[in-house]
Amino acid sequence: MTDITDAEQAEIDRATASGRPVVVFVHGLWLLSSSWDPWRELFEANGYATIAPGWPDDPPGVEEAREHPEVFAKKMVQQVTDHYLAAMSELPAKPAVIGHSFGGLIAQKIAGEGAAAVTVAIDNAPFRGVLPLPASSIKSAFPVLGNPANRGKAVALTFDQFTYGWANNLDEDEARTLYETYHVPAAGAPLFQAVVANVNPFASNEITADTRNPDRGPLLIVAGAEDNTVPLAITRATFHQQEKNPGVTEIVEVEGRGHSLTIDHGWRDVAQPALDFVRRFLPAG
Repeated sequence: MTDITDAEQAEIDRATASGRPVVVFVHGLWLLSSSWDPWRELFEANGYATIAPGWPDDPPGVEEAREHPEVFAKKMVQQVTDHYLAAMSELPAKPAVIGHSFGGLIAQKIAGEGAAAVTVAIDNAPFRGVLPLPASSIKSAFPVLGNPANRGKAVALTFDQFTYGWANNLDEDEARTLYETYHVPAAGAPLFQAVVANVNPFASNEITADTRNPDRGPLLIVAGAEDNTVPLAITRATFHQQEKNPGVTEIVEVEGRGHSLTIDHGWRDVAQPALDFVRRFLPAG
């Protein structure tokens, strides 16, 4: 069990008191939970309550995160997953879970625990059994993986690195705005865990999603077709692993979109199919 912050507890209490079905948002590396604010407004306008816990010890805002990057260091995937499971355990019913990047991996780990009513994984980081490791993905992760000491550190991206990994389909002005608005340092450990998940027994335990659990529930995988960080080879391989589950498993490929697809000008084009999928399996009344 992990500690729930006062702010997270307040969100859980509000969601519970609303009587509405709940959607849990899970962010990935280089973002904070506030990056989900436009999505939360959309889902709440459509009859849902929402919560967006942070990763353990996340600062409350971008400015504080940049001033104290050390708080992100050494975060491990299972530790973060357990934090979300702890928050979800206080809800009165299974929620929908939506995650992006490493949050998409964590969302699938949660689903594999049978804890989600319906799950949407967007440009998810790979888990054990997802074998493709495209060159663009390695290049995107190289600012972290290029130095083994980064396993125990927090690493910020330069603007050029952010542009390649996240904003390769945006003009420079929008890329700069997103970088200045959302980008924060990120733990190096999860990337090292993911890259060796298929060969390292310890890492594989952390980077494993139970794709066969019959209680996994419906799952939608959303893929940005031009993502350098999580290319289609990874999301398609994820789908092929997950479609062996007896539950509903679907994939949507969004043309012309990179890794910034949840926060850039076209976020609604990604949020709408996610909302439609959640509605099918967890109606808002």
